[in-house]
Amino acid sequence: MSVLRFDNVSKRYGSGHDALNDVSFSVASGEMLFVTGHSGAGKSTMLRLIHLAERPSRGAVLFGEKNLLKVRGSRVAMHRRDVGVVFQDHRLLTDRSVADNVALPLILRGLRRGEIGKRVRSVLDKVGLGARANALPSQLSAGEQQRVGIARAIVGEPRLLVADEPTGNLDPTLSAEIMALFESLPERGTSVMVASHDLALVKRMKKRVLVLNQGRLVDDIAPEDLAL
Repeated sequence: MSVLRFDNVSKRYGSGHDALNDVSFSVASGEMLFVTGHSGAGKSTMLRLIHLAERPSRGAVLFGEKNLLKVRGSRVAMHRRDVGVVFQDHRLLTDRSVADNVALPLILRGLRRGEIGKRVRSVLDKVGLGARANALPSQLSAGEQQRVGIARAIVGEPRLLVADEPTGNLDPTLSAEIMALFESLPERGTSVMVASHDLALVKRMKKRVLVLNQGRLVDDIAPEDLAL
């Protein structure tokens, strides 16, 4: 069963630029895969369509059996509960502590305070920030801020996690730790989709790879076909 499917999806912006052109693929439940390509290839646009930050110009994006074109109004927020997003620029609330930033998706769901605290502590330990729960984002390094963003994205146990260059500000050791964390998520029911231009990392992970070039899906590489 697929958690996500793109059916002949195109995205044209008002300037006439085609960010995506007739893209089709599916993501199975419990799958981890990578999306790669040069800067401007369409990786970020693809992730924005999944999160309903953008709408396709043509084609359909299906989440489970749900056509995202028909998701409007208050149902957008409901959909986003099922999609965890790791942004390139973190998007943390600068006047809130690390713990408060991570707790935000759970607060919006109306979970009880005790359950929120338990989940936040657990996920901060997983990303190596248990001791920084009370710090403000301004007191963190860029890499630590990225890990807060990752913790916030996974604390709600989404059906799908989409990550845009999640290791861009991390050293190789920490990058490996974060990838190991992502790799463990499908075992808990979360599919993972990572956009990255780090080809060495992509090859090392030995996962399925979608290759974009000028908005077109030019290759869909199985793990066993990745060149060493």
